[in-house]
Amino acid sequence: MKRSLLLTSAALLFLSACSALSAAGPSPTVGSPAPLFELRTPAGETLTLKEFRGQVVLLNFWATWCGPCRLEMPAIQARYERGGFEVLAVDFDEPAEQVAAFMDELSLTFPALLDPGGQIQRLYQVRGYPSSFFVDENGIIRVQHIGIMSEAQLDGYLTEMGVLN
Repeated sequence: MKRSLLLTSAALLFLSACSALSAAGPSPTVGSPAPLFELRTPAGETLTLKEFRGQVVLLNFWATWCGPCRLEMPAIQARYERGGFEVLAVDFDEPAEQVAAFMDELSLTFPALLDPGGQIQRLYQVRGYPSSFFVDENGIIRVQHIGIMSEAQLDGYLTEMGVLN
């Protein structure tokens, strides 16, 4: 009796986990449309990925406690200042004040977006920080990079996206 109850419980748990995974949808991959989202900045402005259609977008998933995130942000900022693409920096579930202080400390001018509860992180199936997705003008993911990006890698991706010559 105990054994059948245990097996039944295990089967229900497994089915529950599988349905949760299928509900999340497939992982965004290179060549697929970037999942759309709407998030707020620390100042309360609402931004959507869709409003950047027609432009190359770097989606950078990060957190204030992430050392590699802190190291790559200045290079992203330097390239952002040259123009030709947009950056949306999606922070993982941290308070607006903490995110704003981090952005100010590093003099970052691209938009930081708050992801309460990590919903967009789950949508993009982010498994490590930093993680970056380069989205083309048509909303298609062209590059996915997990981990810190060197300046040379960033330049290479932007060249591939047609932003740098």
